[in-house]
Amino acid sequence: MSIHASVNKRGDQGFMTGYLEALGLVERLHRLLLDVIKDEFERVGIIDINAVQALLLFNIGDNEVTAGELKTRGYYQGSNVSYNLKKLVETGYMHHQRCEIDRRSVRVRLTQRGREIRDLVGDLFNRHAEGLQSRGVIDHAGLEEITVALRRLERYWTDQIRYIY
Repeated sequence: MSIHASVNKRGDQGFMTGYLEALGLVERLHRLLLDVIKDEFERVGIIDINAVQALLLFNIGDNEVTAGELKTRGYYQGSNVSYNLKKLVETGYMHHQRCEIDRRSVRVRLTQRGREIRDLVGDLFNRHAEGLQSRGVIDHAGLEEITVALRRLERYWTDQIRYIY
């Protein structure tokens, strides 16, 4: 039985339509965010790093972390984070060092070059925040409402993974 057929039996078609629309929007927004970062990097002539790697640098910030910590925080998938961390070390955006206690674990932190990328992404996000407010696209209350709803969805999905299966 298809998902649409099971929803129709319960009479929740309107909610299902909205849910699927929201899911599609979340996916499109993530891809658009990556495109916006990519365009900014092309504009300033940065070609040796991609948008996913730039977001990784931004999210790490001033912290020193392991790949496992990034996965645990829910930012990245396992092979994706390992590949991107390796590339960022190779291109000089990150330092890496084996942990003294657990030699299997590698801790990473941004180099000066990595901090420059982090700052560039931060500046881009600041410009976006100012533009959203000044153009009346969304105000603080609207943004807070969206964030609360997305956190509820995140909590629901997390519970599905941890407790249902």
